[in-house]
Amino acid sequence: MDFVANERLALFIDGANLYSASRNLGFDVDYRSLLEFFRARAQLIRAYYYSALLETEEYSPLKPLTDWLAYNGYTLVTKPAKEFTDASGRRRVKGNMDIELAIDMLELSPRLDHAVLFSGDADFRRLVEAVQRRGVRVSVVSSIRTSPPMVADELRRQADQFIELAEIAPEFTRRQTEPRARFTPRPGGLDPSLGHDEI
Repeated sequence: MDFVANERLALFIDGANLYSASRNLGFDVDYRSLLEFFRARAQLIRAYYYSALLETEEYSPLKPLTDWLAYNGYTLVTKPAKEFTDASGRRRVKGNMDIELAIDMLELSPRLDHAVLFSGDADFRRLVEAVQRRGVRVSVVSSIRTSPPMVADELRRQADQFIELAEIAPEFTRRQTEPRARFTPRPGGLDPSLGHDEI
């Protein structure tokens, strides 16, 4: 991994994407250790965490995590997720945070040397290219070890460096879990692994 001790660094974490990748690889993220990992390698300016939240009833299963992140060094960016019924009558939740992430990365880029994007979404390729044109190095953290791979080839090629999540995971793993072969609903709430457009 290519980091410079005095470079100005920011993290841009697509929450649903990181959750899905980590579950597929069989671990839970310790977000305090994740911050420490990057603080030890560069001058961390900001760590953004993006998540759409379903605001039905009074409680979201993501609320304890998002509350903790907001008080422990992360800049939390959320918006209400939209609930709808698809053509087959299944309940779906849509909550895409791409625009919010793109705006923040572009706005902060004049004050950065290095941006670290936690996502494998191909839609971010043009964003990475735009930020690189402003002189900022961009690393993409995702995984090709999941089945299917979590990162799009075009995003991986565009990045200045690709960091395999499975290789750095031991630095910020909270506990080992069983890798998920398929989606299994969690009792008591919504599972944030429901893809990028569905939280």
